[in-house]
Amino acid sequence: MSDVLREQKRYYAERAPEYDDWWYRRGRYELEPEALARWRADVAETEAALEGFAPGGSVLELAAGTGIWTRRLVGLADRVVAVDANAETLALNTSDAELVRADVFEWEPAERFDLVFFSFWLSHVPEERFDEFWSLVRAALVPRGRVFLVDSGAGDTAHTGTDQADGEETRSLAGGRTFRIVKRRWRHDELAERVRPLGFELALRDSANGHFLYGAGSVVGEADDARPETPAPPAPGGAEGRSRDG
Repeated sequence: MSDVLREQKRYYAERAPEYDDWWYRRGRYELEPEALARWRADVAETEAALEGFAPGGSVLELAAGTGIWTRRLVGLADRVVAVDANAETLALNTSDAELVRADVFEWEPAERFDLVFFSFWLSHVPEERFDEFWSLVRAALVPRGRVFLVDSGAGDTAHTGTDQADGEETRSLAGGRTFRIVKRRWRHDELAERVRPLGFELALRDSANGHFLYGAGSVVGEADDARPETPAPPAPGGAEGRSRDG
């Protein structure tokens, strides 16, 4: 594991107590009312897209963190297995899921799932581990299994990270400690094109205010050679925004 990935792992372990503050815009992540409305509109849009996608059966969540999305998944699927590298984040996750402490870059699935879900994770995967990560996703899925992902929007640059260069940036905790992490912001069309040779057909979009990239797709080439029709998740009406962190 590279130095930056080790530092990234430590960052998210130590950030666990304040991670949800970022999502719910509390404390140092608080927004002005209009900006908060835009953020909440994008959150609602993305949550509605996941509901409309109707994840069912067995779900594997990779880099599950404190469980913001795990809690939504357990209400939609029959079974959720949530994998994360850090005990600190899993301690804040929900016991309604099967929690597994394991580094995503080292873990191998012992079974196959109907859906693999990951949020705000792919942007932390360096290029040299990108194909390997998608091989893990494919190995964890049943034939023609499905994927749903959420991440930072490519145009959402108002993050707390500084010194952003070459797919990395510096992040700080509330107490002032700094960490170097991977952060790669994908355009939806670029990402869809990048994973196609790896055996995935994804339909991706940006949320109305640009905070998030999200979408869904499936494995192709196992059951047959036809590409599945994978519509972009529906976007409810609503507009406005930009973000911080993730």
